[in-house]
Parts: sequence; structure tokens; C-alpha cells
Amino acid sequence: MDAKLLSLIDTAIRREEEAYAFYQGLRDRVADAAARETIEWIAEEEKKHKAFLEEYRRGGYGAAELRLSEPVFYRIAEHQQEPEVQEEMTRPEVFLIAAHREMRSHRFYQALAAEHADGPGRELLGRMATEELRHKEKMEYLYANAAFPQTSGG
Repeated sequence: MDAKLLSLIDTAIRREEEAYAFYQGLRDRVADAAARETIEWIAEEEKKHKAFLEEYRRGGYGAAELRLSEPVFYRIAEHQQEPEVQEEMTRPEVFLIAAHREMRSHRFYQALAAEHADGPGRELLGRMATEELRHKEKMEYLYANAAFPQTSGG
């Protein structure tokens, strides 16, 4: 593995550590049990990403090991302002904060992939970008359902 790819992977690992720490801090500020559970889930996903990247760095497996499915582009975060992290937040605010964070992570991995030559490193970074987009999709879905609940009238 060349030095540039190792550096990119190290950057990505730090990014996953920062995401995990962010979500742990956010979870500690959320009183709503369902929102806390979701934040714990996404924090664990970031931990898994870090473990994957560390194993990839050691040569354990290739980029193809990441599952790849097409995410749905709700584009909610692109059209809703990100709320500030506060002591008391509603469930929709928590999910929207997470959607924005995942959108930034997606863009981060996309930018890294664009800087890398074709090959396994670029493929890995592209798959990581897609994985972050899948997280954004889930957070936007949860946001939409929390912010605009179904009523008995349809």
C-alpha cells in the first residue's frame, strides 16, 4: 500500500473517531429515549467503519467487502437548516443534526476519492461515501417521520 493511500486511510480513521465522539456527546444531551437509541446505533456504525478501515489498512480485506446498495436521495438535509446542538432538543432536531453530519461525511469521502487515482483506494473511499449516504438516508427518513407524523386523517 502506498504512502498516499495510507495517509488517506489514517485521515478517514480519525474522521470516524471524531464522528463516534460527536454522536456519543450528542447522545448524552438527548432525553428522548428513541432518539438516544438511534444516536447510539449510528455511533456504533461509525465504530464499525473505523474497525473496517483499520483492518483494510492492515491488508485484511479489500474495498469490495463493504456492502453496496443504492441509497435513496431524500435531500432533506440539503433543504433544511441544521439545528444547533443544545441542552434540550426535539427528536426531529436530533435526526436532522445527524443527517447533516452524515451528509458532510459523504462529501468528505467523495472528495478523498476524487483526489485518488483509479484503483482499490478510490474504490474503498467511494464505497465509504456510499455508506455515509446510507446513514444520511436513515436519519432523513427518521426525521421525516418524527417531524411529519402520519395522522388518522391520512
